[in-house]
Amino acid sequence: MFEARLTQGGLLKKLLDAVKDLVTDGNFDCSTTGFGLQAMDTSHVSLVSMMLRSDGFDHYRCDRNISMGMNLANMAKMLKCANDKDIVTMKAEDQGDTITFMFESENQERISDFELKLMDIDSEQLGIPDTEYTATVRMPSSEFQRICKDLASIGDTVLISVTKDGVKFSTSGDIGSANITIRQSTSADKPEDNTLIDMQEPVALTFALRYLNSFAKATPLSPTVTLSMSKELPVVVEYRISDIGHISFYLAPKIEDEEMDDNE
Repeated sequence: MFEARLTQGGLLKKLLDAVKDLVTDGNFDCSTTGFGLQAMDTSHVSLVSMMLRSDGFDHYRCDRNISMGMNLANMAKMLKCANDKDIVTMKAEDQGDTITFMFESENQERISDFELKLMDIDSEQLGIPDTEYTATVRMPSSEFQRICKDLASIGDTVLISVTKDGVKFSTSGDIGSANITIRQSTSADKPEDNTLIDMQEPVALTFALRYLNSFAKATPLSPTVTLSMSKELPVVVEYRISDIGHISFYLAPKIEDEEMDDNE
């Protein structure tokens, strides 16, 4: 039996909005430690890894590890039926073929439940190695989202360069080029408005903007985003979800003059 109750139901809606355009179907893994998802996007270029810890739920029960295959677009449709302030409870039997979502309004006057059919999805667990990154940048998530959006109107790829002076986002396209530099800052009134750079050595990597723009859909989940980079390794774009977990996106860098389909 799996049962998890979350008073901030809007959180699940935001999570699904962040991943449903990248991943079509995914296996949600439920264990005593939490409720997670790991999946490649449909073109196998990026990876999504999400974890909501069991201690972040108001009530959490998982008698044995279960993996529930769901179509994310259908799951998002069901969660759309909940108000942001509704309490959401997810329930599934160990051998069942459905998961139930129950939505309760704050005043308990409206209770609705939706049953979603589960799917059999073949997916191997992708081991994500623990990596020490040579450069990490923590910045306001809204700033990152805006930069990706602005640059995508000019070019298809972005060169992200981290130096001790700051982090620079550069692109060029048919109409011209653009550079946006964010300097390290610690003077903002709110800590989440600061940009912090931790760098062992300078790094400069190129990424496809359409993926970064897709990752930035997770902006409503967290006021800050962390970019972790090392030479020739995928960038990790991580959003910490207060008190409950995180969602991380991994994207391989583009090698110069490389064909798109080789970019695994």
